[in-house]
Amino acid sequence: MSIELLKIKKNSELKVTLSRRNAIEFGALSSLVITLCGLSGVMPSKSMAQANTNYPYKPIRFIVPFAVGGSGDLIARVIAEQLSRQMSQVWVIENKGGNGSVLGTEIAAKSNPDGYTVVLSNGAAITVGPLMGQQLGYKPMEDLTHVCLLGTFTNALIVRADHPAKNFNDFLNMAKSNPGKLSYSSAGVGSAGFLTGELLKHLTKVDMIHIPYKGTGPAMTDLLGGQIDAMFNALIAATPYIKSGKVRALAVTSQQRIQDHPEIPTMNESVNGAIGDAWFGISVPSRTPSLVVEKLKIEIIKAMENTDTKQRLQDMGLNSNVIGPKEFNQFLQNENKKWGPVIKSSNLTSSS
Repeated sequence: MSIELLKIKKNSELKVTLSRRNAIEFGALSSLVITLCGLSGVMPSKSMAQANTNYPYKPIRFIVPFAVGGSGDLIARVIAEQLSRQMSQVWVIENKGGNGSVLGTEIAAKSNPDGYTVVLSNGAAITVGPLMGQQLGYKPMEDLTHVCLLGTFTNALIVRADHPAKNFNDFLNMAKSNPGKLSYSSAGVGSAGFLTGELLKHLTKVDMIHIPYKGTGPAMTDLLGGQIDAMFNALIAATPYIKSGKVRALAVTSQQRIQDHPEIPTMNESVNGAIGDAWFGISVPSRTPSLVVEKLKIEIIKAMENTDTKQRLQDMGLNSNVIGPKEFNQFLQNENKKWGPVIKSSNLTSSS
């Protein structure tokens, strides 16, 4: 072989070697870029984009942080049924009750942010609980993206039928004239009824005694028996007693009068800011893709506007007030602003 041919052969072999080395280095660099993008939450993957666009392509895990059979569980099942129909994918209810709904919420917050785990959010786990020093393994406003507020539950301030307070203002005047004498009950420390009573005390400076119960059933028994003066109870649960004439509803805790009970005034009509409804929403782990969050928002609003679903939820006592992420986050900020001073001034803690 001539010297010229030998040089050409060696140059060709060198180019092939360099080409292979470049390819390997390029592949390693591409892998590094993809890894870094993944860590930063930005994944320019075609398959990921397709997965977001085709969402949902598998069943959705719906964590309900309450026991089976409670109001939260029943509401979640109605909504899950409608969403399963709409989205052609099953919403699978997974009850994870415990620690005042914190357990299930924490599981959701730490789940894969792919849109296939959602949670029924509520005040005890997102706003009031943290304000009262509840121990959490997550940050409510940082580790979760709050997709939609579903609606609120209205409580009613009720007294037994023969109580001397004939209306809400009578009750307030009695409380002012007899500091530390009137008692009211709730379903327990941290419940919406308890906090509404504390809010009322905070706004009016009246002195009332709170008597916590482990449930509204025993509290209702003692109310009817005259052991306690008043009680904050879910309006839907109190309605049979109101209709039978066993108790009198002095006021409701909603911002406006309830359509089914227009005769019952709101506390807010007499005491500005005395609004104490419980609420439910739907949230997902933070870093869930924005396309998925938007899809969920659209589908949830559509489900809540379904005539049959809306009526079934209303029959359960939920006042539908569905709003999207921006308005929901503002709602949560307002909740923190409202309850923060009440909890601080009353020195309330989760162990109170």
